Amino acid sequence: MRDEAEHKGDSEAVSLGARRCRDAAGVSDDADRRLRIAIGLLALAGAAVAAYLVYSRYTGTRLVCTTGGCETVQHSKYAKAAGVPVAVLGLIAYLAVFATVLFARVEAAAIGAAIVLGGLAFGIYLIAIQVAVIDAICQWCLASDVILALLAVLCAERLRRLAARPQPGPGSPPMAVAS
Repeated sequence: MRDEAEHKGDSEAVSLGARRCRDAAGVSDDADRRLRIAIGLLALAGAAVAAYLVYSRYTGTRLVCTTGGCETVQHSKYAKAAGVPVAVLGLIAYLAVFATVLFARVEAAAIGAAIVLGGLAFGIYLIAIQVAVIDAICQWCLASDVILALLAVLCAERLRRLAARPQPGPGSPPMAVAS
């Protein structure tokens, strides 16, 4: 019984020490949680846009489009990368970014940031193609690009904050966070 009490006291001290280190580094669990929620919501919004484009592509449904160029862009040769529709790639990427927010680890934040920055770079390239080559603008593509830009800022901030945290040592259990 006494060993359990001592062990419990040791774990509470370690937990308190870890919390103080995080707070000293300017990273609170609440701030990380808020960032993960914001990133998750934006990733789901991006997934919804991409899913709409995928649905339209595979069902032949005409896109709702105020710019008049959505169909032109979606049926151009630039709407596929390596034979895969860009919207499918976007859907996969957004879902992967969403998955990274389920873990409060620097590795997850780095993966999310890398996916988003790669997607943003590709999105900027596609904007240039829409303007200079296709001569048509897709509002859904632009919506996705705005979401990617916002995600880039949030993912970079999350990575910056988590990189400042003391990291658990080798053999530490993964910190899956559901809250």
